[in-house]
Amino acid sequence: MVMLCFVLDLRSLSPPLLRDLKQSMLQLANLYAISSPTSSTGSSRSKPLLDRIGLCYVFKNRTSRTDERKVAYSPRGNFSLRNFHHAVSNLPSDAFLPDFNSSGALCCSDLKLCSILNDKVLYSWGGHDKDITRKVVLISSSVYETMDSATKKALADAADNCVSVEFVFLEQNSSHLVDTPGSVNKFLKQIGDLENCSFQNYIPDAHALSGLVKKWFQELKEDLEEQLQAHFVFKSNLLGSMNQISCNLCTSFNQIIDEFVPCKSCRCHGIPFDNSKMIRTDISSCPVTGIQLGALDLVDSSVKIGEHTILYMPSFQCCQDIQKVSLPINFNVIERTYLSSLDEGIILGASYIVTPAFSELDDTDKSELNVKLFQVLCGVLHSLDQGLVCSSNCNVETAKQTSFLCYYILLPSEKGVMILRRLAGSEEVLPVPDITDIACIRVSEDIENSLQASLLKIELRNYDPVQHNRGFHQRLNLLVKESLQFGAIPAKAKELVAASDTALQDPMIEDLSVQVNSVEVIEEKVMDSKLADDKTGAKITEEWEQLVVLEMTKMSSPTCISMPKLHKEVSSPPQSTGKLDDKTSRILERLEVPKQLKRKTASPTVSSSSAKKPLIPFGPSNTNSQAIFSSQTIRPNFQRLKRKR
Repeated sequence: MVMLCFVLDLRSLSPPLLRDLKQSMLQLANLYAISSPTSSTGSSRSKPLLDRIGLCYVFKNRTSRTDERKVAYSPRGNFSLRNFHHAVSNLPSDAFLPDFNSSGALCCSDLKLCSILNDKVLYSWGGHDKDITRKVVLISSSVYETMDSATKKALADAADNCVSVEFVFLEQNSSHLVDTPGSVNKFLKQIGDLENCSFQNYIPDAHALSGLVKKWFQELKEDLEEQLQAHFVFKSNLLGSMNQISCNLCTSFNQIIDEFVPCKSCRCHGIPFDNSKMIRTDISSCPVTGIQLGALDLVDSSVKIGEHTILYMPSFQCCQDIQKVSLPINFNVIERTYLSSLDEGIILGASYIVTPAFSELDDTDKSELNVKLFQVLCGVLHSLDQGLVCSSNCNVETAKQTSFLCYYILLPSEKGVMILRRLAGSEEVLPVPDITDIACIRVSEDIENSLQASLLKIELRNYDPVQHNRGFHQRLNLLVKESLQFGAIPAKAKELVAASDTALQDPMIEDLSVQVNSVEVIEEKVMDSKLADDKTGAKITEEWEQLVVLEMTKMSSPTCISMPKLHKEVSSPPQSTGKLDDKTSRILERLEVPKQLKRKTASPTVSSSSAKKPLIPFGPSNTNSQAIFSSQTIRPNFQRLKRKR
């Protein structure tokens, strides 16, 4: 964790420069307010941001003519965006009292470092947490030429307490008339033996101040998003046995939010309530302690800045209700830009393919003209290697209107279509990492030749997405194949099983063992059904057809029954004066004895005194069911069908 303490030398900062510097301080606080630190507990709702920005200033007392130091904002708890803005806005604007040395350059005799590097101010901020790294940033337009022994001792003690000091010199526009480099060299000699001290020289224009804000914010953000380590591995060795290059990955922009959301918060901790929970219950409780809160304990008009910062407001009138964007979306073309000069690090978000709108429902002439203009625009931009910078009040990825402008780049292509990409704004761009040390390293000719020869071995061709398979379908096919090994059933088999289960649920179409045990019940049902109407008779006929035809192969014939006699009894239809229906005819055809069985020698006959003959087809003998069917036989009676004439 890094804690920054800014010390402004108001004696040397002119009013215009102080005004710009104040805006930079406010921008830093705003960026820190919307930052989202990782929660150690893993919960989506974490505690408010800790105070990690301190602000002091040095001024000259006009009455006593002495240099004094004051603390404008001390980080001693949770970060308060409102209080920090109040402290910056109330910095004295009439403290510009410059001193000049013999060469005409701005100078100062004392920066009051001893009053800052002590236990009462800097070392007490943040408690006694050993993980906190403190850094003091002294901003001045004058060079600190002389350094007494007390100041040197304070800087040496700061190094022992892991405190670094950075001197930021903002050079005035008129300083080129004086010997500024000479004064800077004298100061560098004084801090040359102090490892915890550094010196930075800037011309305070808009780009320099914006870069300083991003640089300071990056230091505050270091513990929030760590850099990723990566290795780029090559197929062939680059130099000797080395075939990889180690690198660090970091984001090149910090995307800001699109809106400020009104919310309710508790007055005790300043934490917003969960809107989903507020809808389910009317009872409000503190998100931290869970204690029920009354009406006076609630702040109804609060604004959520990011995820961890709350501002109390007198009303919600300043907050806009963000709506879904209405189609079509308007993109205002601002300027052209060369694609070769466009930094790829500021392009963010998804890509959208842009094609001309053509509809037969519209005016045909206008539609064709629109397509022609699109083709010409794409061709001209591609030939010029340029793109169009556009602005819009719509975030295309969320399809919502935004409170702030969004910038886009329209990129042409040689194939007649264009691509729309989101561009980072001034608040989102972070500075490029410092590579001054890398640029100073000299490379030998052997390393250059070896690396160039290794690169030439890598295949060179135009990128074609079709030829670069990520393996999605192959992986998914393997997963499905593995899943099929664990009891997967084809669709047709499932239908057959379902049909079989349905058939088993019918008491008249059961397995043979169930049929044998329920012969008496079936016989009683048949005998009682003689008194039923024609509809009931037709139903019983259908049930007998299913019983005899579907289960014929499962039933057995007793060996004690005479074949000719059985043939005679079964093959002779019941006497009826009426014509048999189709279903009854099909049953009798199934019950007819096969021709090859008629030629066999007759078996011992059964007594002709039997009143009932069993309806059992010929087939393999089954001794287990023989006794049952011989004692209790069933013979269907179709005489009641004579009613159908």
